Order: sequence, then C-alpha cells, then structure tokens
Amino acid sequence: MRGIAFAALLAASVSVAVSGPVRADVLIDNVNGITLDENGEVERFNAVLVGDDGCIEQVYGRRDKRPGKVDYSMDGRGRTLLPGMIDAHGHVMDLGFAQLTLDLTSADTLAEAQAMIAAYAAAHPDRPWILGTGWNQETWGLGRFPTAADLDEVVSDRPVWLERVDGHAGWANSAALSAAGVTARTADPAGGRIERVAGSQAPTGVFVDAAAKLVEAVVPTPRPEDRDLALAEAQQVLLRNGVTTIADMGTSIEDWQTYRRAGDAGSLQVRIVSYAAGTDAMTLIGGPGPTPWLYEDRLKLNGVKLYVDGALGSRGAALKAPYADDPDNSGLMRMNETQLGNLMSRAAIDNFQVAVHAIGDEANAVVLDTIDELTETYTGDRRWRIEHAQVVDPADIARFGRHGIVASMQPRHQTSDAAMAEARLGSERLAGAYAWKSIAATGATLAFGSDVPVEPPQPLEGMAIAITRQDEDGQPFMGWQPQERIAREDALAGYTTGAAHSLFAEGRLGRIAPGLRADFVMIDVDPLLASPAELRAARVLQTWVGGKMLYQVKETSRPAEGR
Repeated sequence: MRGIAFAALLAASVSVAVSGPVRADVLIDNVNGITLDENGEVERFNAVLVGDDGCIEQVYGRRDKRPGKVDYSMDGRGRTLLPGMIDAHGHVMDLGFAQLTLDLTSADTLAEAQAMIAAYAAAHPDRPWILGTGWNQETWGLGRFPTAADLDEVVSDRPVWLERVDGHAGWANSAALSAAGVTARTADPAGGRIERVAGSQAPTGVFVDAAAKLVEAVVPTPRPEDRDLALAEAQQVLLRNGVTTIADMGTSIEDWQTYRRAGDAGSLQVRIVSYAAGTDAMTLIGGPGPTPWLYEDRLKLNGVKLYVDGALGSRGAALKAPYADDPDNSGLMRMNETQLGNLMSRAAIDNFQVAVHAIGDEANAVVLDTIDELTETYTGDRRWRIEHAQVVDPADIARFGRHGIVASMQPRHQTSDAAMAEARLGSERLAGAYAWKSIAATGATLAFGSDVPVEPPQPLEGMAIAITRQDEDGQPFMGWQPQERIAREDALAGYTTGAAHSLFAEGRLGRIAPGLRADFVMIDVDPLLASPAELRAARVLQTWVGGKMLYQVKETSRPAEGR
C-alpha cells in the first residue's frame, strides 16, 4: 500500500548485525523447538543441526542421540525456537526510508503532528524538502483531512510532502503545491482524487491514490547510496523483529538494483521475494519470466503487484455501496475489469505470479471475477494472490476457495482500523471485514504480513491479534467480530508455512526440517501456550538466516520496536 519517492537527503554509517559462524556445522541444543509439518500439524523438537551449507541437516527429539562432533554447539537454555518469520506483504525500501525521514505515527492530534513537523524542519534546515510518513486524521479525531494551511502554519519556507499511514494519500503544503504546479484548474487523474475546498475547485493539499503522483513527480529522488543506507536500516528492523523473509510488494528497478548491490557485496541478510511495481517494471527486472533464486536464496523476482482500488482510511477503497460516512462516495477503482484482466494475462502468460491489491468489497469481487475468467486459460498452480482482502461481501467469501487463491492479509490492520471501518461501512456491513477464519475455511491459504511501514513488522503481535481480535489493551471484550478469530496453530502458519506457500517457497522456507534453509528465531515464550499479553510482550532473542546468527538481543533490552 505504499509507493512514494523519497529525497536524497542522508548519508551515514550504520552498525551491522551480529554474525555467527560461517560455513561450519552448528548444533543448537536444549531448545523448546516448534514447527509445523507439511500437513500443518505441530511438531516439537529439542535440538537442530545446521550444516555448513546453511541448511538444516537434522532435527532431534529429547531422546535422540546427538552427533558426536560438531564445529560449534550452543545451549538454547530451554528457550523457544521457531521457524524464521515470513512477512508476506511489506515494502522494504519504504521501511528503510521511514527510518531516515519524519515519522508521524506517534502523533495523536493535529497539534502534535504540527509540533513534530516544526521540530523536524528546525533540526534539518539544510533539507530542501521535508518528507515523512505516518499521519492519520482518524487517530487525530479531526473529522476531516488536514490541509496545506495546517502545514503552512509550521513550515512555509520550503515544500513539505507527507504520506498518509496507509500510503494511499499525501499531504502537501503550499510550497509543494506550487512546486508541482497544482492549481484549481488541475484535473483529477484517473484512479485518483484531489481533495478540494468546499464550494470551489481549490486544492486543499491532500491527494488520494493516483493523484499523489502529481506531487511525487517533483520530489527529489534518492541517490544510490541513500538507497543502500535505507536497505541496511530496513534489514536491521526486520531482523530484530524475527523476520527472515519478506515479500516486497511494488519493487521498482531502482529497488531491485539496490538489492542486487547488497547481494553482490554480501550484505543482503534478509530474504527478499519481489513483486514488481506493475508490468513495465516486471519485464524490466525479470525479462521473459521470474528470476531464479539468487545469493543463496536471498533474492528472487516472483511476479507483479497490481492495484485495483485504494484504502478505507482515505475513502479510496472501492465499495459496492456508498460509504456510510460519505454517501456520495463509493471509492476509487484504479482500473476496470478489462484493464485488470489484460495486465494479469500479460503477467500470467510468462508465468509471473500475480498479486492484486483489493480492499473494498467491489474491488475484491472484480479480482475474483477476473481470476475465474483467467483460470480457463491459465491452468496449473498459479497461486493468484489477493492482497489485503479487507472488506469482502459475505456472498463472495466462498469464491476464495477456488483456483488456489492466496489471501494475503495483515492482522494488525484489523485492530488499527476497527473503529474507522465501523464508521466507513456501518455495523450492518462488517460481516465480511478482515474475515480470516471464514476465508481460511474455504480452503484458501492465509499468508500473514504487516504492510510495513504501514504497520510495524511484528509477527508475534500479529499472532496475538489473530487469535483474539483485540488491541493491546485487550479491547473489545471477546474481540472485534470474534467469530473470525483463528487457532494459534493457524496464526503461526500464517507467518510460516502459509506465507512460504504464498511465495512458492515451501521447499526452502517456513519449517524446521532437513533440507530447508536454516532460518529460525529464538524467543522467550511458547506461542502455543503463552497468554495473548505474554505473546505481545515476547522478546526476539536471536534471529538466524542461513545458519548464521544475524541478530542477538542484549539481555537488558526491551521488546523490539517496529520503527
């Protein structure tokens, strides 16, 4: 749900993560090992042997004889060892740049946001643009979008461009409007909307979905060294949250080249499975088809990411009926069914996997219709992905069970959006909202992610939400739409076996089993036994990728933060 350009603003050194033994047998013993088998059943073990090829050689039960001699051994001290967490939907470079620009996610009011913007601008007088992310007018209780005038009050001497938390709207000050040449005469682009002053055509300063490109076109682009720094920052965030693999949704050629530079330099630590930002980027990166796995399974272009609609927060999600809190608006379709079918067909003919962003019930219905039609031509194991599937007409839910569809969903969106979804939809239209259990019951594969940096990449918190549908305060009692809670094992599968399946990577990742990559995470609770509160507070103690320990927490530190 992301996609803006960030300016070339920063150059700095970053500390590298912990690195363990290289090319050696490693025995990790005395662990509370948990994995799912090929059938989704829980398997417990007590030790794992990692070979010098970075793959798992053997898994041991309590009474199994350990190997007589290994190069290194480690006592796990009874801590829980899980497969490396897979974030099935995120935005790697946006996460990295979010570490280097203004982050407004902690602002609870417009006044707090204005104070943060003013302080940031004062601390960086040399930056030609003030860039950032994370604003949310719903959290602020503003009852409206913010305006250019709100920004002008605190920064008027240079352009300001701030992306909404969901990545589907941008907020500009007057200097940015002027730089982009946007006036009352500027027309709304296809698939986008310029918010206007009531009773006139004057732009307010907020641009929804495709309209954001009007300003993004004049935002300075990053230098390669800025991109390299952003990737290093993103990898550190992911590793300290136990994420060993991430599906990068919307990879540009510049992003891909950044990943390739890191791979060539030996600094690509997290596994990145890319979905190109449209079919043009898809063919530019992949050429005649998906790339092979590169850098010891650390990088691969799987397919393409397409957008059908926008997001609920900016009222861009395409709905079958008007918004309850905006009766003249049913959202934005970013392309029609014919256009979508043509693009999906273009990708499928060369065996690229297709991932389609669909949030509103109308958008999801259009994607399901298109998959039904294309499956008559493109047979075989396609694993069509529907990204988010946040609001689905209950009449359409059963259709997710057809054609091997993957429902790529993000548990944290449910707790973040619950109040807003009620306002946007009205209580009578919530039955198909964030319907994890119902969609899984159709036979569709659930693949869980974060949509980082929209939400922090914290799989353990995501699991706690999936099993409770409650926020960090345990609200609401019994959970929001509690009939959609899922079992603990299914929540774990969403971040491991299900996510691996969504990437065509089940033969490499997602489980602790001989022959698979030795990606695992050590935490201080048992996720199948801990209370939801304990699971939320769980600490990632170590993160291993390919048999190397790349992150280790200091014993005095607190749980890893997303930002």
